[in-house]
Amino acid sequence: SSRRVPAAALLFFWLLFPIPPPAMKLLVAGVVAAHAAVRGAKKKDIDFGADFQVPLMTVKGTYPFYHSTDEIHNELTRLSSTCSSIMTMDSVEKSDTSGNSVSIDYVSIKKKDSSPKNKMFMLFGEHARELISPESALHFLQTLCGETSVKPGNVLDNTEFQIVLNGNPNSRKKVEAGDYCLRVNQNGVDLNRNWDEKWDGSSAFGGPDTNPGSAPFSESETQIFRDLVTDYSPSTFLTVHSGTMGMYMPWAYDMDHLATRNNQNMRQLLVDLDKQYCQCPYGAAGKEVGYSCPGTCLDYVYDKLNCSYSFAFEIYTGHMYRDDLKSRWEEKMAEEKAALLQTNATLAHAGYGDLFRKHPSDFIQVSEEQSENLRHARNAMECFSQFNPADQVDFQQTVENWSNAYLDMANEIASKM
Repeated sequence: SSRRVPAAALLFFWLLFPIPPPAMKLLVAGVVAAHAAVRGAKKKDIDFGADFQVPLMTVKGTYPFYHSTDEIHNELTRLSSTCSSIMTMDSVEKSDTSGNSVSIDYVSIKKKDSSPKNKMFMLFGEHARELISPESALHFLQTLCGETSVKPGNVLDNTEFQIVLNGNPNSRKKVEAGDYCLRVNQNGVDLNRNWDEKWDGSSAFGGPDTNPGSAPFSESETQIFRDLVTDYSPSTFLTVHSGTMGMYMPWAYDMDHLATRNNQNMRQLLVDLDKQYCQCPYGAAGKEVGYSCPGTCLDYVYDKLNCSYSFAFEIYTGHMYRDDLKSRWEEKMAEEKAALLQTNATLAHAGYGDLFRKHPSDFIQVSEEQSENLRHARNAMECFSQFNPADQVDFQQTVENWSNAYLDMANEIASKM
């Protein structure tokens, strides 16, 4: 017998989810399966044919403009040859006690015979489902090599870079195969709660998605990140995520205290970048409504490595989330209390609770109950569209916007050194 779906249901989903036709086919396929199981065929239904099969929701099959993990590696290999005058590529491999191994690629970019004032370490892809983060890194690297429409200018005169493009490659491969909501690594650990900065293993504050691991640096990935960033000793650190829009500075673990060292310079940089590239919440990450966010790379690099500038950016959320986030943020900024809070560079205030509950952040932590509700409320397609652009135009605008932001960030910091 053929599989059918009510025409009204198809129209409803098409209006609800502004996603391209291939992705719509996947969404409709799910509706088809459920409908066939509980109601059967009826007249005026849309007929997909007796041989219709529910397709596998792979990234490459649905969103071919994304790079797979293997393609990212191959592109780095290519660039290390064509852009060898400024770039070198290396890899680090580690195995854990369970026998699971991971290989992390990283690149170093420095102009020959230059003496940069600013050393910038960039970490992308800690969370597997945030595919746009490594894509942003790849576009930025191509920009530094002169291969995109974004002009790098003279940024390499005063800044050198070390970049981890794909920090969670094993789990990213699972996302590429269709597990669009997967955040943690292969051991179920949140890599951005596993750093030795106020680490707390007494509970996973946001449930399984924020499992801090059995101990600080229990994971091969975070051990690699720690060793790389320690050896590099950067003056600037940036970790890049998605799922909402936000630009953060330390502290992430504490709402009661602001980071004091270089506070004004860090905050002014966020003010300057926000106007042009984000129009989103910015300031100290803090903790939200009484729930702290310990064990982050943001705090570790700032505190343990004495890094002058340490930031976390969240660079994308779907349009259905973004417009509401922007309007709600503008409303709050218009309030006298919010303006005062922003002057003091903190987001850690109960007044922002409704905003971050509706637009959950990697650094503004909500409760385990709220996180659990959000997790159950999303299906695979909703996860993808919240964390990643679902059409090529939005994809391209995102990577170009943030490549420009990274360039301006590097130049402004170097100018202050």
